[in-house]
Amino acid sequence: MNHAHDPLPELRRAYLFADMTDEHLKRLTSGMHEIHLATGDSLFRHGEPADRFYFIRSGLVKLFRLSPEGDEKIIELMHAGQTFAEAVMFMGTQGRYPVNAAAVTDAQLYAFEQKGFIGLLRESTEATFGLLASMSRRLHMLVNQIESLTLQNATYRLVAYLLEQIPREVQTSPQVQLTTPKGVIAAHLAIQPETLSRILAKLRQGGFIEVHGHHITVRDVGALRKLVQLPPAE
Repeated sequence: MNHAHDPLPELRRAYLFADMTDEHLKRLTSGMHEIHLATGDSLFRHGEPADRFYFIRSGLVKLFRLSPEGDEKIIELMHAGQTFAEAVMFMGTQGRYPVNAAAVTDAQLYAFEQKGFIGLLRESTEATFGLLASMSRRLHMLVNQIESLTLQNATYRLVAYLLEQIPREVQTSPQVQLTTPKGVIAAHLAIQPETLSRILAKLRQGGFIEVHGHHITVRDVGALRKLVQLPPAE
């Protein structure tokens, strides 16, 4: 596929492509497709054949499951610069998506075919070991998220989420803009929307943050980290 711009720099934002050589990455981009989703559009459904994985150029995509009663449980929120559904590629032709995917906002994505990706890994030991290292780091991050959801209370989860939105180079008075709807954040963190609002109010009353609509100002990053006993950023 021909592109009016060079996609390599933006693709390298994703852990999956960060250590890949230009030669290998260009080979993958030669067969990728661009996808545009409007808010609410479905990308794939639970149980469908998994023949592609995706990179988000812009927008927000939710990965979720539905309970037998129809309740939605958000597994993960995927932001610009991230990939998803890549692990399913190793399940062969019988692989199926274990979740649903839909756009929370208007979104632009790149789609990569399973066949081309697996073919590259079979031919290149370097690409294969680079991918294993990247996926190991990703797995470690997901394990930490699971621990947070299962062992920590709602305040911890929300504060940790806010801290994740702060650029590591910013240490004081950073602006955190909640571009993700509060209801989606609450579902992602497994807390009720009204609980989210109460926690934000308590953090504001405690002097940790200031809230102006969708904008949150963290008044003291160190104090917020101390609240959840997180180590200082390196």
